[in-house]
Amino acid sequence: MRKKLAISIQIILMLSSCVTEDYFGKSPYGNIKSISVSNQASNSIISTEDLTVSVEIPAGVDLTHIAIQSLEISTYATADKAVGDILDLNTPGEITIIAENGEEFVWQVNAYVASATPQLNNWDLNLWYKTPSDYYEPGESASTTIWGTGNPGTQILNKLATIPHDLGDGNLAAHLETLDNGKLAGTFGAPISAGSLYTGVFNPDKLDPSDPQAAIEFGTPFTGRPGQIRFKYSYIAGEENKDKNGNALEYPDACDIYAILELRLGGSTERLATAWFRSTEDQAELSSQTVDFVYGALGDEYPDYMKPTDHGYVSADSATFVLPTHITFVASSSFDGANFAGAIGSTLIIDDVEMVYEE
Repeated sequence: MRKKLAISIQIILMLSSCVTEDYFGKSPYGNIKSISVSNQASNSIISTEDLTVSVEIPAGVDLTHIAIQSLEISTYATADKAVGDILDLNTPGEITIIAENGEEFVWQVNAYVASATPQLNNWDLNLWYKTPSDYYEPGESASTTIWGTGNPGTQILNKLATIPHDLGDGNLAAHLETLDNGKLAGTFGAPISAGSLYTGVFNPDKLDPSDPQAAIEFGTPFTGRPGQIRFKYSYIAGEENKDKNGNALEYPDACDIYAILELRLGGSTERLATAWFRSTEDQAELSSQTVDFVYGALGDEYPDYMKPTDHGYVSADSATFVLPTHITFVASSSFDGANFAGAIGSTLIIDDVEMVYEE
């Protein structure tokens, strides 16, 4: 039964998440569906109407040597460029896509200078878009958002643990709540869904019902060196904190809010800086909280959960000056929700996730 449920969930998720360019006969589509290049400071902006791609590059980067790091194009189409090819973006670069039916599309790749003090796109969480499954996700649209939630994995159970929260006067926030998934999901080993918000994408191809984070590709391009992260939040922990087997835990539930700056180059990842906030304290009213970024390796005075588990840190020397390539921001209503542990009813509201720079 459990196996059938797991397979059903995977199939439903895969079908509901597919975006196809349906056409009978040879395909006329010659689109760039996604692209990333070296030193990129934010997600690419792709216009299928104008056949343009805009990429944000930090000041001082040699634009004559920008490497293509990923490229996804229309099904059955071919391109005259591939991953690893170099673009000279001192002037607009070109990528030619040939559709299956032979039609040629010449795309233009434009670079613009990134801010030295960037903020996350939709940092105030005021923008939410409606998905084809009729629920809301943070961002202006599915194609441009840098934000994700666990909703794509739980909405088939009719559970939405992260929803927009109206603060009035057009100001929206994110409402994250740990929900009871019901008896059937409990027997499957997934008794709860913790509300979550993160920078990254949900990849249904990597779905693992026993591991909620397996389908999440954390992080988004980012090249700032903030000294602090500031956000507004309120938090009320649920009454009974339990593990995935329903056993009561001796410690209370806690919210987790953290940001990690990373250097991702040549297929390897190194931690540059860490800002982590975990709290069991009830905070009934929305309150501003500021957390310092710690650059470089974390010492013994920091708890293990703040430290990387599958990679190391940048060198101590590099930590004083190097720019990150990515930022991962995560907020959760139950700190151990990835292991299906938490208190039903734990509620975190978060708003205005802001990077703070020295003046």
